[in-house]
Amino acid sequence: MGKPIVILAIESSCDDTSAAVIVDGVLCSNVIASQKVHEEFGGVVPELASRAHQLNILPVVDTALKRAEVTKENISAIAFTRGPGLLGSLLVGTSFAKGLALALNVPIIDVNHLQGHVLAHFVEPSKELIAQTPSLQSVEIKHPSFPFLCLLVSGGNSQIVLVRSYNDMEIIGQTIDDAAGEAFDKCAKVLGLPYPGGPWIDKLAKLGDVSKYPFAKPNISGYNYSFSGLKTSFLYTLRDMLKEYGVETIDELAGHVPNLREDMCASLQATIIDILMKKLKKAAQDTGIRQVAVAGGVSANSALRQAFMDYGRKYHWEVYVPPFSFTTDNAAMVCQTGYFKYMDGDFCAIDEVPYAKTTI
Repeated sequence: MGKPIVILAIESSCDDTSAAVIVDGVLCSNVIASQKVHEEFGGVVPELASRAHQLNILPVVDTALKRAEVTKENISAIAFTRGPGLLGSLLVGTSFAKGLALALNVPIIDVNHLQGHVLAHFVEPSKELIAQTPSLQSVEIKHPSFPFLCLLVSGGNSQIVLVRSYNDMEIIGQTIDDAAGEAFDKCAKVLGLPYPGGPWIDKLAKLGDVSKYPFAKPNISGYNYSFSGLKTSFLYTLRDMLKEYGVETIDELAGHVPNLREDMCASLQATIIDILMKKLKKAAQDTGIRQVAVAGGVSANSALRQAFMDYGRKYHWEVYVPPFSFTTDNAAMVCQTGYFKYMDGDFCAIDEVPYAKTTI
């Protein structure tokens, strides 16, 4: 037997510090340290995020190696998120990966964060990791075959991606302004909900009426999205109700309008999901591809996951919904992408720098 292929991966694109280890294609650990410091500000503060990464990265990497039961001397290569993301946060992960790789004399592998989200569908967790992770125990781990369509939805991206292979992806539709996740978070902030707002909207929507408020839907050609008009419609609806009842705050308005937040959340969520799924349906019909996946932080939304199941049954799609562990920013997806690139000998020069913006 040859020496096992051990990939250590580091993810630091935003406010989560994460490290993961794959051994011979099997994910053995995936450790995430979240940053609570941003909650009081209602959004991620870049300077605070980069400082927290500096504090978290060493213990997170150390824990990932220990849980995988490997030492740093076993590492074959180090994968890291090079972008897109917050530049200060990316610099922490990139610098750590380069420094450790130079010390161990192993290659580095740069990973596109968006590609990582798509390729999270190919993560194969070990039996030990499944036993330690409740969210992995309740789902069937299955992987799509190429080609497939992937709806990539997060705080910064809303895209329909045609995935021909792990290194051949084409964006065939994307938002022309705001992303779906951004719409969730900004509307949640207007309602006075804590940050991040997406999970709160998901929670309150279960108690609301999806048809209570008919928010505007965009009329955009092709497979592209737009959510700025929806946000404006949401704001104008609240503005008009505040004026109608002669109050100034959402809390005061909620005293006059029963179930206000629940109904607003339910109607907003249903509108966003309808916009997302109708364009995805059109793409599937036009391409003839019936393998359809969802990825990114918004894929944790329970109503979106249910919509995928419903559309799958109705239109005879083979749908792929990732486990909750692999929806938000995590190093497992970076590790999987890094493993694919390692097997192809696709390494990164030591002088490559991180980037804040890019496409797949």
